[in-house]
Amino acid sequence: MLWVKAFHIISLVCWFAGIFYLPRLFVYHAACEDKPGQERFKIMERKLYRGITTPSMIATVIFGVWLLSYNVSGYFSQGWLHVKLLLVTLLIVYHFYCGHLVKVFRDDKNHRSHVFYRWFNEIPVFILLAVVILALVKPF
Repeated sequence: MLWVKAFHIISLVCWFAGIFYLPRLFVYHAACEDKPGQERFKIMERKLYRGITTPSMIATVIFGVWLLSYNVSGYFSQGWLHVKLLLVTLLIVYHFYCGHLVKVFRDDKNHRSHVFYRWFNEIPVFILLAVVILALVKPF
């Protein structure tokens, strides 16, 4: 179980690295005004989303489900886990919305400012804080 937990945490760290950096790329891309710079951001966003962030999300979910399988009834009787799983579900929705935004930028259809993406970039920070506290403290 400790190996599974270790790989769950490693994949989670990689996923969050992508989840934190991808919207930051959107900030810079939305502010970029030159064509070569925009094309460079499109490549960076695509590679980050497809090559790091999505595989890390999949690994995180697989290892998380694997951890749950060790004691399904025990874990699901604890309220903190229900909230954590809800937050993870919201993070997965956020992840796929980022994938949608990668396509929006790829197709040159972004109409939002860099300020929007600066705020958008903060959402996963709050989810991470809550998930870590729930998983470690298990407040209820």
